[in-house]
Amino acid sequence: MENLQTKGYLCALGAVLIWSGFILVSRMGGISPLLSYDVIAIRYVTCAVLLFPFWFFWKRFNLLQPKFIITGLIGGFGYALFAFKGFETAPASHAAVLLPGLLPISIALLSTVLNKERHASSKWFGIGIITLGITTLFWQEFKAAGELSIGHLSLTGAALCWAIFSVLINRWKITPWEATVTLAVVTCIIYFPIYLIWLPKNISMSLINEIAIQSFYQGFMATIVQMLLYVRAVQLIGAANMGSMMAIVPILAGFTAIPVFNEVLNEELIISLLLVSLGVWIANSKHAQNMHRRLFKKANLPNIENT
Repeated sequence: MENLQTKGYLCALGAVLIWSGFILVSRMGGISPLLSYDVIAIRYVTCAVLLFPFWFFWKRFNLLQPKFIITGLIGGFGYALFAFKGFETAPASHAAVLLPGLLPISIALLSTVLNKERHASSKWFGIGIITLGITTLFWQEFKAAGELSIGHLSLTGAALCWAIFSVLINRWKITPWEATVTLAVVTCIIYFPIYLIWLPKNISMSLINEIAIQSFYQGFMATIVQMLLYVRAVQLIGAANMGSMMAIVPILAGFTAIPVFNEVLNEELIISLLLVSLGVWIANSKHAQNMHRRLFKKANLPNIENT
């Protein structure tokens, strides 16, 4: 049992490291000569080429079902358009606040409204802390520029798309394998013709290094490998423990981005990263839930539990 738990936490750590690296590599693509449209094409063409043979020869299912087309449009096409447009203009350290922070907020709200789920009071407490962290970042931007940049708004849109995707795959009982193939193949089928015919491009052999990095990381590591590690970690240590491990992402990706991309570090950004990490941990950790339950019991207050 201990060996399985150790293996589970190692898988969780691998997923966290890849997710943190995704933020850094995506920002690298955003400031490279490649356009966001190019990075999206590279990501999904690579992933589709790798996964299609396994789908065709091993575990085939009907990709043309409406639920797969809808989730592919939202979680693949919509998410990618918003996310990679955001990485062109928003600092990676800000993305490390927004993506890991807005996801649990959006998923909790949407699952409550659409799936009628109830969440523990500790989750809402954690979400409140995450919200405070994101508000701190947005307040800093308003003070500096008088408005939020298109990059921040795009990353917000990306988080919302992924949250809708997450809630829908739960509502429609879509398996991890179906979700992974749908994101790769369906998105590629929809996006690639549009990219070839209508969208601006800046792919050339002179950018082969940038193309190779994005292809390997976006199309293989951040989609296939991360999904496998994530699912295996959930199986071995549970969704709550996997979720609490995601609290590492804002701190790891955010503070790494500062020296890598020479981004500005100030008090507001530090507070935002720490609050989002703390909030993610509280919202997902069983230990935090137990502590919160004991506090409510001592105060003789009602506590809302999961159903």
